[in-house]
Amino acid sequence: MSFNERLQRFQEQLGSQADAAFFPISADLQYLTGVPRDTPNFGAVMHPGAWLEGAWLSPKHEPVLALPRMTAEFGGLADLEGIQLRILGDWDDPTTMVRDILNGFELPDNPRIAISDHTHGETVSALHRLISNATFVSGTEILRKLRVIKSEDEIALMRKAGAITESAFKDVLAQLKHGMTELEIIMEIDYQLRRHGALGPSFTTSLYNSGPDTPLLFGQREKTWPRKLHPPVSILFDFGAVIAEGYCYDFGRTVSFGEPSEEMQRVYDLVMESQAAGIAALQSGVNTTSQTDAAARKVIENGGYGEAFRHRLGHAIGLDVHEPPFLTAGDETLLEEGMLFTIEPSITQFNSFSARVEDVVVARPDGGEKLTNSYQSLIVID
Repeated sequence: MSFNERLQRFQEQLGSQADAAFFPISADLQYLTGVPRDTPNFGAVMHPGAWLEGAWLSPKHEPVLALPRMTAEFGGLADLEGIQLRILGDWDDPTTMVRDILNGFELPDNPRIAISDHTHGETVSALHRLISNATFVSGTEILRKLRVIKSEDEIALMRKAGAITESAFKDVLAQLKHGMTELEIIMEIDYQLRRHGALGPSFTTSLYNSGPDTPLLFGQREKTWPRKLHPPVSILFDFGAVIAEGYCYDFGRTVSFGEPSEEMQRVYDLVMESQAAGIAALQSGVNTTSQTDAAARKVIENGGYGEAFRHRLGHAIGLDVHEPPFLTAGDETLLEEGMLFTIEPSITQFNSFSARVEDVVVARPDGGEKLTNSYQSLIVID
């Protein structure tokens, strides 16, 4: 589906729900128009007039992309094709520019404005002052009906992201050796992702390591990054590639430093059995998201490790890493063909061995179709 087709379908849906829509530079906007996102920063970076940064559109008007001069010039967006571009000078008034754009849309006296869920608070405040009689609704919710079902072209792009992720992982494995630190492994992963064609990691690359002499520590990078990893320890990988088209992969495997004990092998085998059950349950038109979660969770519960499966089975994925719906109890979304989910069961133990596996899977009538299939057996580094 082309960007023009996506835009037309969105405008058809928008017409009954809002008079205009605003999307900042985001996955929503990239889906509709192809306007790319930049690699995110940890700390905020802003340019003069940054609150207006994004695109306006209406049911009958083509998008107008408003950008501060520095965003357009230094972000490489000044020569975009296929979208009307308005560039704000460093000392120009952003309110005047937005008012002019909206005047061209000929809005009613009490307009309904759909805005992205990711619109900054500064932007929302400015729009309230500018259109005080407007009613604001979620543009993300309107667009989600289109984004949740992936076309075969989108699935092909996700396969591409998965192939890059698997190739990077293969070369990471060749570098693993006892005594490496968690930070050294993470740096190798991020290097290999870019070396194989990714823009970079689609989210912060993470490892979850545990064993009898290596306690599992969640969210304490200042402690886990410098730890040297010696047998016996299980190393749980969680990472993925983002490609130039903006699609994000999410992937997980387990490595054993040293010959695995009977318990570690059992934990690993249960996780793999759980994933297989979840994939089989990913039947479009048959099961719901909660039923898929339950099918996979039952395997681990029956194996005696239910409390160590500490999270939902998975999430939808595409231009964002985490997208609704979710494979979890309480989410009763009926699966539809073309939905993409991670299937990522795990058993995580604080003072013993852990295991996880993760692949992106397409919902199909006869069960899920995995996009990555490598390394199904426990990987052992002697």
